[in-house]
Amino acid sequence: MPLDINAIRQQFPALNQSVEGKTPIFFDGPGGSQTTETTLNAIRDYFAFYNANLGSNFFSGVKTTEVMQQAREAVAALVNAPSADTISFGGSATMLMFNFSRAIGRDWQPDDEIIVTAADHYSNVSSWQHIAKDKGVTVHQIAVDETTFEIDYDELASKINNNTKLIAFTHASNTLGSVLDAKRIVEMAKSVGALIFIDAVHYAPHFSLDVQHLDCDFLVLSAYKFTGPHVAAIYAKTEHLEGLIPYKVEPATEVAPNRWEQGTQNFEGLAGMTAAIEYLASLSGQESADNTLRNRLETAFDNIKAYEQTLSAHFLDKLKAIEGVTLYGKKSVERRSPTFAFRLPKGTPAEFADFCAKRVVGVGAGNFYAQGLCEQLSIMEDGGVIRAGCLHYNTIEEIDVLFDLIDEFLSA
Repeated sequence: MPLDINAIRQQFPALNQSVEGKTPIFFDGPGGSQTTETTLNAIRDYFAFYNANLGSNFFSGVKTTEVMQQAREAVAALVNAPSADTISFGGSATMLMFNFSRAIGRDWQPDDEIIVTAADHYSNVSSWQHIAKDKGVTVHQIAVDETTFEIDYDELASKINNNTKLIAFTHASNTLGSVLDAKRIVEMAKSVGALIFIDAVHYAPHFSLDVQHLDCDFLVLSAYKFTGPHVAAIYAKTEHLEGLIPYKVEPATEVAPNRWEQGTQNFEGLAGMTAAIEYLASLSGQESADNTLRNRLETAFDNIKAYEQTLSAHFLDKLKAIEGVTLYGKKSVERRSPTFAFRLPKGTPAEFADFCAKRVVGVGAGNFYAQGLCEQLSIMEDGGVIRAGCLHYNTIEEIDVLFDLIDEFLSA
């Protein structure tokens, strides 16, 4: 079922505002999405009427417990987890990665090895580098294949051995848009008994997730990338949630998954996360009671993928018509998100981003915390790249506006 983009856009206040007399255009989705009125209402209603903490029999405390459980169940449906009890929450994906890296690496020994990639946001690199340094563990970083713009799977295979304790990788690059072959990497890791930690922050807004199919050990995502608030969630297999030792306050519960949630959680954010996931499910066009949230999400992501591929195809066609432009990423719509990293033949990325910002069009410039990638491409010290990323609420017409600005910038 095709998405009704006009109806979708009406649900986002940010897309219908006026800034300096213009309707803003958001191509900064990879850095953070806009939010629906429904999600805003869920956040407001919790804060307005039920602000409390866990453990109380007072009505607001009971509601808070319900809000947290509903969020676990919604995220479990989003990633197809076997149980809501495999979902834990935190302030951000980066915080969760650092939190879990300390526990996962607690018993590592100096002859152990771990593997990270140059395709990753450095939250999924630095978190592991720090614990590896503390434990004297060797870290291998796998390069990006500059022909496929995925990772070099042959290099990965050459680094895996019986000393490999963990492989951390991104499901999709937040800069290149490339989708990595996660199932292939998981199978390589399992061949030596290594743990798998997947950063799905950029993947989650665009494609359906299935942790049971992947058979990964850990997978993290952030709600603010898929129209929700600034709160993050992590899936972990029950054996890890119960077997690993968390760094926590001594009197706090030892029961998983709560034992991994240090301190008071962002309950209003969890209410908003649930609303955001329900919004995504609504894009299935299926509202009947006999359709589970999981089933509706799968259909919704089929619809999202089909529409976003039309955006990607249009963007790539427009980009290849520019003489001297450099695209860092796949030149086809397959195995990529609608996120594009490029450099123009004139000016710096920052100069172009500023040019667009003055015209109320948002694009990014820099390295986007993909330090390994930008170092490999030798553009780290040269301003990085321009990043323009679409979400399902963007339009062909907005892309045309961006390319009109590119023409204007290059002809000035």
